[in-house]
Amino acid sequence: MCLVNRDVLHIICLLLFMYLATPAIAEEYLVGPGDVIRITVYDNDDLTTRVMVNGEGKIVMPLLGPVKVSELSIPNITSKITKLLADGYLINPQVNVFIEEYRSKKVVILGKVQNPGLFELSGSITLLELISKAGGLAKDAGDTATIKRDVAAGSDVILVDLIALIEKGDLSRNVQILDGDTVNISKAGMCYVTGEVKNPGTYPCGEGTTILKIIALSGGFTGKASKSSVRIVRVINNEKNIIKDVPLDTKLKQDDVIVVPESFF
Repeated sequence: MCLVNRDVLHIICLLLFMYLATPAIAEEYLVGPGDVIRITVYDNDDLTTRVMVNGEGKIVMPLLGPVKVSELSIPNITSKITKLLADGYLINPQVNVFIEEYRSKKVVILGKVQNPGLFELSGSITLLELISKAGGLAKDAGDTATIKRDVAAGSDVILVDLIALIEKGDLSRNVQILDGDTVNISKAGMCYVTGEVKNPGTYPCGEGTTILKIIALSGGFTGKASKSSVRIVRVINNEKNIIKDVPLDTKLKQDDVIVVPESFF
């Protein structure tokens, strides 16, 4: 994955998930057993209810008795209770529903994050928030997050383009993580840069990475570098090939070795 700086990335992640902590996420959350919800009805204080969803996915509310709310979003619960109260109990009831306590959910994040493992979480959470809780992306993180999710018909796999999400700011890809999800962050292809750069070494080179970007990741050229004589050592069909005097906008392939020679002038 082609990223400029992991510290900068971490800050970007924090800013993005803070920006996304909006009611829209709460609207997508599906209530389940263990959640505690609060219900208020305008001008009917006697109907104010704070109740935990039981193991059958139901709550008990004054006038209505048991009401099934499991696997419904907050807007759907609001609409359901409004219709039930309007059916012979109240005229034009104004209902508000809030989640006061979320049930604990368990998710697993694996692959190229700083602290992979099992996380017990409360409340709604997005992919970027989960990555942040896992310490951020590792240096050699790749371009893709794979989310495996259990659904009624079996399992579903969601692929998230991390470059589009993090570098291009496509917030629509900041998927909400659900209870039981397993998230895997891929490993980037790696390239090696040596010679007249400030920090020779191995750096991630995902699809579309150019020589110039790898040079930037390695701290830039030294004062002795011959910028016009950069070579790529590339293995093709198990044979080593040397490509000389390559332009700096040349796109790299995984396992390429970039050699920056010394200028003799």
